[in-house]
Amino acid sequence: MSDVTASSISALAPQLKALTVSPVDVTRACLARIEAHRSGNAFIAVRGDDAIAEARQAESEIAAGRYRSPLHGVPIAVKDLVDVAGMPTTSGSALPAYVPAHDAPVVRRLREAGAVIIGKTNLHEFAFGTTSEESAFGPVRHPIDPSRSAGGSSGGSAAALALRMCYGAIGTDTGGSIRIPAAACGIVGLKPTLGELSCEGVVPLSHTLDHVGPMALTVADAGLLYQGMKGTTIGTVAPAGGRLTFGVPGGYLQEPLDADVARALERTRAALRKAGHAVVDVSIPHAEWTADVYLHIVLPEAAWYHAPLLAAHADKYCPGVRLRLEMGRYVLAEDYVRALRLRDVLARSVEQSLAGCDVLLLAALAIPAAPIGAATVEVGGSTQPVRAAMLKLTQLFNMTGHPAISIPAGPGTDGLPRAVQLVGHRGRTDRLVEVAAAVERALR
Repeated sequence: MSDVTASSISALAPQLKALTVSPVDVTRACLARIEAHRSGNAFIAVRGDDAIAEARQAESEIAAGRYRSPLHGVPIAVKDLVDVAGMPTTSGSALPAYVPAHDAPVVRRLREAGAVIIGKTNLHEFAFGTTSEESAFGPVRHPIDPSRSAGGSSGGSAAALALRMCYGAIGTDTGGSIRIPAAACGIVGLKPTLGELSCEGVVPLSHTLDHVGPMALTVADAGLLYQGMKGTTIGTVAPAGGRLTFGVPGGYLQEPLDADVARALERTRAALRKAGHAVVDVSIPHAEWTADVYLHIVLPEAAWYHAPLLAAHADKYCPGVRLRLEMGRYVLAEDYVRALRLRDVLARSVEQSLAGCDVLLLAALAIPAAPIGAATVEVGGSTQPVRAAMLKLTQLFNMTGHPAISIPAGPGTDGLPRAVQLVGHRGRTDRLVEVAAAVERALR
């Protein structure tokens, strides 16, 4: 077996291209780590022999001079909300699963780039939660502290990456479900501009808010995966050059924050100034409407999709997920339409805050990873529901459609990861990734 020590796709890809490292050995090493950490419930299904067969095919193709891309031979995990041909799509639920005949487009494109699909990861049931503990397959446990949540809803993907069970993963994000677990577990999570990546073959939560995107170990890796999922040429991701301007929103998006989160944000501001960039304060008018507007969209849209399933299988849902779906049935049409109009107001507010800035800079998660089973959390001297505290900094940008990325910003005094979030201009996800790479470099 060749020595498998690469810490990222960007580091691994040249070794795979030169076959100084075997795709088969890389895949076997990931499978061994999956087995070693099975108690963390990161995976629902592991492809095992099929993944090894794909890795062998990749090795043969590379040896024959048919190298496809930097993702060729790289093990990738898929959130079990996303279709992989021939594998049950469970959505983390005890409800009857279906077996799709075709890959979701984002999976198909990664296969076309040469990626090895290693398995399907656990999640908060139907992606309707922030902790990944309401799952028919057991709670996803944090990679550092198993008594804590890995975040959600893409918790399995985040934990799998943090424990090197794969080198990249697909997640989905309706209110923060890529960025929240990425922040909690100390990896990178990218939510592209709304609509840039197809949600076909992805079980919906809220059809106007759902995004699909990559989760990775570095910003450059997230960029490679994003390119692969989009079906464009996969090339090197270089940090943005020149003097950048970062807008830091205050008010609702800074109060309250865990003390270590606040320190991480301040360290980031200082590092960026030291690197010669401008960091300015900005305002997002009406940001305090976020939670109310979000709930009046996501609840009825989720209830609409699940209505026939609830009628047939209500007893099979996790209690908290069922409660939220039932709540959606009582949102008035007038309130839903009003929320859609206010969503447009919020989108204009974010556009206004981005004027003159390359990106916005804020925390990604106001708290560290929450204890499994906790209903509330202490933050900034106040007691808040866990779900509300975890969603607060991310859900606005699902409604406005702006691309956003979570980047590790070092551990807190408790040893758990803290993270910052960058928000870019709509339709400029590639530029956001380049700026994020510059921030990542400044934080080293």
